[in-house]
Amino acid sequence: MNAPETAQFAVARQREVVEALRAALPKGAVLFNEEDTRPYECDGLAAYRQLPMVVVLPADEAQVIAAINVCRRLRVPIVPRGAGTGLSGGAMPIADGVVISTARLSRIVKLDAYSRTAVVQPGVRNLAISEAAGAHGLYYAPDPSSQIACTIGGNVAENSGGVHCLKYGLTVHNVLRVRMVTIDGEVAELGGEALDAPGLDLLALFIGSEGMLGVVTEVTVRLIPKPQQARVIMASFDDVVKGGNAVASVIAAGIIPAGLEMMDKTSSRMVEPFVHAGYDTDAEAILLCESDGLPDEVDEEIARMEAVFREAGATALAVSQTEAERLKFWSGRKNAFPAAGRISPDYYCMDGTIPRKNLAQVLLGIADMEIKYGLRCANVFHAGDGNLHPLILFDANQPGEFDRAEHFGAEILELCVAVGGTITGEHGVGIEKINSMCVQFSQAELDAFRAVKQAFDTALLLNPDKAIPSLRRCAEYGRMHVRAGKLPFADLPRF
Repeated sequence: MNAPETAQFAVARQREVVEALRAALPKGAVLFNEEDTRPYECDGLAAYRQLPMVVVLPADEAQVIAAINVCRRLRVPIVPRGAGTGLSGGAMPIADGVVISTARLSRIVKLDAYSRTAVVQPGVRNLAISEAAGAHGLYYAPDPSSQIACTIGGNVAENSGGVHCLKYGLTVHNVLRVRMVTIDGEVAELGGEALDAPGLDLLALFIGSEGMLGVVTEVTVRLIPKPQQARVIMASFDDVVKGGNAVASVIAAGIIPAGLEMMDKTSSRMVEPFVHAGYDTDAEAILLCESDGLPDEVDEEIARMEAVFREAGATALAVSQTEAERLKFWSGRKNAFPAAGRISPDYYCMDGTIPRKNLAQVLLGIADMEIKYGLRCANVFHAGDGNLHPLILFDANQPGEFDRAEHFGAEILELCVAVGGTITGEHGVGIEKINSMCVQFSQAELDAFRAVKQAFDTALLLNPDKAIPSLRRCAEYGRMHVRAGKLPFADLPRF
């Protein structure tokens, strides 16, 4: 699939929508001139772009409702957008559609140190929550690499994780309540601040729904106490298979680290000159493994993890001795994506999840794909929970390289599915992985997904044509997958 071209929308239709939105919203809340809407044409997956017809910037929930009511009445597709740091094209505009940006909903409504909760609007940055809670010795655990810029509304949409999600969980494990507006313009609250909420668990269903079920206006998150101490081990391995097996060995030993990340040699060598984190650039793979808690607990766990790594064949071990050194170790991992620009004009960041025991097998498979597609791949990922982030390096100025990168990425996801994993861990499906959904799920499963979507969005206007593929798309997907001797959707014509 090639990156879509920017479509031209009908000027008369744009005028109709703009006039209706301006009548319902304050001055300055509706953008429609190209120089104003161009910054919203893509998210972090910049290879896919679409100039939006209109961008709306509501400042409160009432304005969100007003914008949705106009769009529903005029049958205009809506794309909710946070900070635009997503990497699957989930926030890419729809032709002849409206982008509803939550950037102005950026207030921390309440922070309660006694209940260890914070009520925030969707435009609040992930890191800003921890900065506000820090004065009370608390913080918000999910920490995506983009946490300095990404917002909590986007985190809810994608069910974001981060380097500490192994021990403390993803967004879904740290959000207690979501207040959102439906396509009918009605306000609904999912979950609650109690230990449990009555009725179906629609909160878990909504988190990770990629803007297809409603527009978030408020989120209650769980805060946790800052650990008294945290230290990181950097373990070097002369073979990626040994490094992958060491990850499984740590968990098998009954240890749940605060974070357990892996980087291959390509990743280490592109990051080290950028951040000077002290990485072993001669190692084929390095593991970053963090322990946190009371000082005595940390010392004991660090010793246990060192023993596991030595048994697994580590060639070198380094343990952070100060908080500054710990942050330095992590700085390399969190800056891996921008550091890719030092060695490649472009990169394509994939996101798949596999059983930990298959890490070595999949890494070897990716190495074979590098040869097959003639492209390099830097592997950096949340090893503890099997969430891979291969960075496929390419040059978009070279004819055919982007297409090869896409096929490379699709094959990585197919391998993830083949070993019992899934096509995404935290980046979402968006438009990037919509074909891969046809590989992972059956027709009956996709029908169930569509039924859930329609139950929330009967008008099918919220982020349409994302995440859930149509039956025809699956039929047209180029790779014909045979399972149990049967070709999926055999009754449909092939192209």
